[in-house]
Amino acid sequence: PIAPFRITDNLYYVGSQDLASYLVVTPKGNILINANLASSPPQIRASVEKLGFHWGDTKILLNSQAHYDHIGGAAEVVRETHAKNMVMDGDVSVVETGARTDFLWPSPSILAYAPVHVDRVLHDGDTVSLGDVTLTAHKTAGHTRGCTTWTMRSHLPGEQAGTMRIIVIVGGAGFWSEYHFVTTSGHPASYPNIAQDFQHTFSELRALPCDVFLGAHGAYFDMLAKLKRYPQTGPRVFIDPAGYQEFVGQAQETFAKALSKQEAAAAR
Repeated sequence: PIAPFRITDNLYYVGSQDLASYLVVTPKGNILINANLASSPPQIRASVEKLGFHWGDTKILLNSQAHYDHIGGAAEVVRETHAKNMVMDGDVSVVETGARTDFLWPSPSILAYAPVHVDRVLHDGDTVSLGDVTLTAHKTAGHTRGCTTWTMRSHLPGEQAGTMRIIVIVGGAGFWSEYHFVTTSGHPASYPNIAQDFQHTFSELRALPCDVFLGAHGAYFDMLAKLKRYPQTGPRVFIDPAGYQEFVGQAQETFAKALSKQEAAAAR
């Protein structure tokens, strides 16, 4: 657990030390991004209530990706709050089967979780609106087939009235040794066009304007280090467009090296 904190006027962190969960507060109810592990909903709920908000006001559940550490708690969140569960098209069957249609299944890296019905299927560029807030869903596939990066605009406490910041919540851009980007004699590609999906993701992420850099894991945006400066700096500590571009660049470089290595092996 970690103490919840405010990021912008209407955006709060309610996750754990690394598994990020965000609460977007609106006059018409609230949006939760990421239910995290199957064991996480009590922790997330406690954080929401510690901030003074009502768990039952959660109207929409969004996610970053269909892996167990980001959506494993979704069934419980939906059961408790009756929130509408909205998922990017490439991840819908994975969510509704509790991970059993994940392209890496069966794998020790892919843990099953309680299946949960998807109320709205999202597509690249779709918007999710509630009250006075609109989030945009960017399909940044590869890590999962429906991995989603969320963007929104919001005002930071203490900044000049009318100053709106662009928030980017990165869904994920990494991979494990089990991911196969090309077909070799020993393995087919993990799924058709996975390499193209990753390449599209990096192009998409590089093109996104970003003021406030956030992500599905706190480690993506160096959260714990930034929180040490939070008492002095406040939410402005999360304004980090350079850190965002550095994260994307490093992820792209790591992918390019792995792809080249796999292509060389396939050519032998």
